[in-house]
Amino acid sequence: MPTSLPLLPGSLFNGRPAVLGVLGGGQLGRMFVHAAQTLGYETVVLDPDPASPAGLVSHRQIQADYGDPSALAELQACAQAITTEFENVPAHALATLAHQRPVAPAAEAVAIAQDRVLEKAHFVRSAKSSGVAPAPYAVITSEADLSQVPADLLPGILKTARLGYDGKGQARVSSREELAAAWRAAGSVVCVLEKLLPLAMECSVIVARGRDGQVACLPVQRNLHRNGILAVTEVYEGCLPESLTSRAQEATRQIANDLQYVGVLCVEFFMLQDGSLIVNEMAPRPHNSGHYSVDACDCSQFDLQVRTLAGLPLPAPRQHSAAIMLNLLGDLWFDGAGNARAVPWEQVLALPGAHLHLYGKLEARHGRKMGHLTMTGASAEEVRSCALQAAALLGIEAF
Repeated sequence: MPTSLPLLPGSLFNGRPAVLGVLGGGQLGRMFVHAAQTLGYETVVLDPDPASPAGLVSHRQIQADYGDPSALAELQACAQAITTEFENVPAHALATLAHQRPVAPAAEAVAIAQDRVLEKAHFVRSAKSSGVAPAPYAVITSEADLSQVPADLLPGILKTARLGYDGKGQARVSSREELAAAWRAAGSVVCVLEKLLPLAMECSVIVARGRDGQVACLPVQRNLHRNGILAVTEVYEGCLPESLTSRAQEATRQIANDLQYVGVLCVEFFMLQDGSLIVNEMAPRPHNSGHYSVDACDCSQFDLQVRTLAGLPLPAPRQHSAAIMLNLLGDLWFDGAGNARAVPWEQVLALPGAHLHLYGKLEARHGRKMGHLTMTGASAEEVRSCALQAAALLGIEAF
């Protein structure tokens, strides 16, 4: 029988609490599970990894591939509503589940986020209302397209249309020769070439949109990436120009509304040196840059994910503390010579306002996201001081 919403906390199905399902067992799924359990829901995770971070803390894990028909049927049978923790889950799996269960986000929205060509086209459509467009770009599908690329798009960044994240599937190119070589090195797959623009800073906006169209927005996050991976997120009064934050929030609302989106959506932006704003990409899920909200807001991005899925009210989140988040990569578990080392957690946790989140991953590897550290405080000055001390202890480059 299809689930009716809202799915209220404390609801019972066959004498058991309501179950929320999630496709994907990574750290985002783990934090979703924690948020769901806080409200009294049980959880089930579908992931092929028997030691997935979310599966280790969930009531139940279905160990199978995301497109496995029998696993999807099992998930549909035991969960009253279902979400995803990453955008590369097969969109058709979400569509299959949606025949009998509320699924958020919808397969159509996830399919757009999986394909940079579709994503860019959606941003162009939304820009007609929001005024915030993507960088100039060209789609490359064949050898013939290489010679048709406008000269003013170079230098640029070539990105594969699918499966690129954390800087993967990207290459900077300065000439047509470099462009052709990079496209062939990428396997001659469909790519997008974006014009390289003079960036001043990066930011992201996380919104939650309910089935009734209600939208709740977290504060705008200022982000610093290193080697294509998020390194630092800062969120406090004055860290971004107020005119930028209002434009970014309005553009994100427009992007979500134009998709008729349901769930948590993150949209990343670039601010250029002339003060203009460019939309970069979106993620149909909670985002690394929003992890600070667990410790610095009264309603985190994962609380919002649970609420949108279950059809609960969406109050506007309020930030109660200045916050800086440091991403903790597997590199921290090794010294300069590549030997394993003990991370000085005792000293880090002695700092005021330190909130350590480790994801339960059993093996540290270079570039692997092992956890994050959020520093909170009463003022930007206080939190920056403690965050820089933590970075020095951990061996993270100052910011």
